[in-house]
Amino acid sequence: MADLKARIASRTAKEFNDGDVANLGIGLPTKVANYLPEGVHITLQSENGFTGLSGSAESGKENVDVINSGGAYVTYAPEANFFDSAMSFSIIRGGHVDATVLGAMEVDEHGNLANWIVPGKMVAGMGGAMDLVVGAKKVIIAMLHTQKGNHKILKECTLPYTALGVVDKIITEMGVMDVTPEGIVLKELHPDYTLDEIKAATGCELIISPDLKPMEEE
Repeated sequence: MADLKARIASRTAKEFNDGDVANLGIGLPTKVANYLPEGVHITLQSENGFTGLSGSAESGKENVDVINSGGAYVTYAPEANFFDSAMSFSIIRGGHVDATVLGAMEVDEHGNLANWIVPGKMVAGMGGAMDLVVGAKKVIIAMLHTQKGNHKILKECTLPYTALGVVDKIITEMGVMDVTPEGIVLKELHPDYTLDEIKAATGCELIISPDLKPMEEE
């Protein structure tokens, strides 16, 4: 499972452009910071109050005053800036975040997202997800393709929505998909899987790109 999450994080890190301001959600998306390609300089914003987030802190070298939005110890770049939540969410709501990477419980073919609550169960809550998906210029969902064999990519979400029509791209261990007005387009397929396998693991019809290529990792 750890290898699959590393695969997703590594591929997601390729989505950034030099100079981007990006936000990484809790859980799997935070791992993306460990795979940023050389030569691409981006500013990572952590919604709990700083820009200039770097990677995970090494064991034994943690700074107890520096954590990401998920509560994990992290490092920061020399140009880091620290500020309060009001400033942090002004950056997000003001449209200054070029891309956000979030996890999801469900995504559907219309780009609708459900990632904050399962009725009747205790979960972490909304966090900054609702602000991020409407404030960021690009929304990337990085997640495992299924949950205990159950579909997470659907024709229609069954869980309460976070926001409607906001998802631009989905990256899983199986492939890379763009959300378009026509539906979900499979752009890259990981060599570990066949087309039939990814179709069976998806709860809506996939449009296969005529330029389908192997999913990149490194």
